[in-house]
Amino acid sequence: MDDDATRITIGALARLTGLPVRTLRFYSDSGLVAPAGRSEAGYRLYDAGAAGRVELVRTLRELAVDLPTIRRVLDRELSVTGVARAHAAALDAQIRVLRLQLTVLQVAAARDTTPEEMKLMHDLARLSAEERRNIVADFVDEVFADLDADPGIAARMRMATPELPDEPTTEQIEAWIELAELVRDPDFRQRIRAMAERSAQERATGPATAGEREKHAGAAEAVAELAGTALADGIDPASARARPVVDELAGVFARLHGRDDGPAFRAWLADTLGAFTDHRVERYWTLLGIMNGWPQRSPCTPAFEWLLAGLRA
Repeated sequence: MDDDATRITIGALARLTGLPVRTLRFYSDSGLVAPAGRSEAGYRLYDAGAAGRVELVRTLRELAVDLPTIRRVLDRELSVTGVARAHAAALDAQIRVLRLQLTVLQVAAARDTTPEEMKLMHDLARLSAEERRNIVADFVDEVFADLDADPGIAARMRMATPELPDEPTTEQIEAWIELAELVRDPDFRQRIRAMAERSAQERATGPATAGEREKHAGAAEAVAELAGTALADGIDPASARARPVVDELAGVFARLHGRDDGPAFRAWLADTLGAFTDHRVERYWTLLGIMNGWPQRSPCTPAFEWLLAGLRA
């Protein structure tokens, strides 16, 4: 049978594939789907396999594969599997970038964001894992510099680095942006520095033993339970209803420090607890927990703030 009898015109190929004739001419001129010959009138003729090659070209183009790579696939220099694997990885990276950009825009839309803040949020979201760790490490180094503070606290803050998974959730990206803004806040840095200095002063009288640290943890649990319950019940810390709770907790701390409860002790206790009570510190750990996928704990700062109000009433 004459080959010309099995060949089709470019118009017929267009009808088979659903592509415009001008697109097929472009593929043909680019060497992607070359005609098998010409008719006596000089028109392009295509063989039976042309439609399959056109479909492959169209699929790869829709996946944004460039023309030189498509030509190498058609020439069997590259396998479709290899191209698909490489392109899937590239698309995956692009999707992660788009997800970051989407989250930044969502955060910006929820705030009264200035152009400068918008750029900062975008830059923060694009940082590498090493760059994220360096931001927190620089913060910890600055607030603990030249201080004999509790080494356990400093070590814990240095080890608790922000880690985002390969595919972070919107909440995790929002947490990173908020955390980075928090550690860059001069007022927050000064507050943590003041806590570190207070800790160093207390260590000057002798480092706490393991037993003492356990007793302090027990006192903190008592505050979370008793003051937290009173807060949840809507009890005013300055009211008569609050007095038994404040008295009990003041007694817990008096025994802990080997002192007698009274106005002078309560003034000292309020000053001491106030030096280490700041909702931003708890927020710092909460944000790290969200990023790193740690189990979330109920906040205890509100309970300490309630006790402070009761001690000062």
